[in-house]
Amino acid sequence: MKTALLLALSLAVLPVSAQNYSGPAPAAPPLTGDSLQQPGVPEGKLSDKLAITSHIYDGMTSNYWIYVPAQYDPKTPAAVMVFNDGGGYLDRKGSHPALNVLDNLIAQHKIPVMIAIFTDPGDISGAPGTPTYKFVDAYSKKWSRTLKDSMRSTEYDTVSDRYARFLRDELIPSVAAKYNLRKDAYSHAITGLSSGGITSFNAAWQMPDEFSRVISWIGSFTAIQWHEDPAVPDGGQDYPEKILREPHRNIRVWLQDGANDQENPRYGSWPLANIRMANALKLKGYDSHFSFGVGPHSPGEGAAEFPEEMTWLWRGYDPARTSETYAQDPAEAAKPPFRVSIANREAH
Repeated sequence: MKTALLLALSLAVLPVSAQNYSGPAPAAPPLTGDSLQQPGVPEGKLSDKLAITSHIYDGMTSNYWIYVPAQYDPKTPAAVMVFNDGGGYLDRKGSHPALNVLDNLIAQHKIPVMIAIFTDPGDISGAPGTPTYKFVDAYSKKWSRTLKDSMRSTEYDTVSDRYARFLRDELIPSVAAKYNLRKDAYSHAITGLSSGGITSFNAAWQMPDEFSRVISWIGSFTAIQWHEDPAVPDGGQDYPEKILREPHRNIRVWLQDGANDQENPRYGSWPLANIRMANALKLKGYDSHFSFGVGPHSPGEGAAEFPEEMTWLWRGYDPARTSETYAQDPAEAAKPPFRVSIANREAH
């Protein structure tokens, strides 16, 4: 399913007391085709829940699962894809059943044989007194959030290389100890939704020599962790300008969002942030795609087009290569930047 670009962006004025505003929530598109289990398609195997303790995050523990496709051959190194908030992707009959998509597209040779790592946000509660615990605890009290949710935000919303280092130096090596993985960024992808979307982009931006392919659904390119850590000056809302001003990264990016995503008086506008991201990537010649529909802050539209996203992300993949210089599609280069109009109220 291809989500049509909606140029009429719904905006709203927030009352001072409002915590969040979202537009109407249309029903999620149905999952069809390669999102569903198909007869005769070999099913990959999913590991039991595993756990890792992070030194980079001062004793944080994280749960993760490993998907191994039926076509995996230990003699041949496999591509790698990381799924943030990974537990949400595992139900084959759920709202975003990634395992079905992996099975079907690998069987059709639309994507390479890959090991998928589904990782959940960490838990710092078992490491009291550490610098990470103290930071997360203070953040949770400041904003009346749970310790668990605050740890997720610290990992996912912070614009630094810390989470990318956790993936590169701790999580992926723990999987590589069991399976034969490719080491080149050409063969490494990462995805997630909401804060998991920005952390996917952030990991590739911080380490394009580790991750070169990104899918972000309803990405939180907003000010959630802005100025929370004095050592980290940037927030997610700064990424459009970072794309425009900083050196080009060799990455390929699919962004998805919807006109009824959130407007938050503390953090900003999700729809506008994603449009700004899409325009920055386009203007700087990135190999990128923007899918903008009518959905709210939910995985529905991203999940419905996930087979298309994965096919686009991995198009042209050649296992004999270890690198590719990504280039903007000429058809995309010929199109103008995205423009918006106000659809839900008068503005004069």
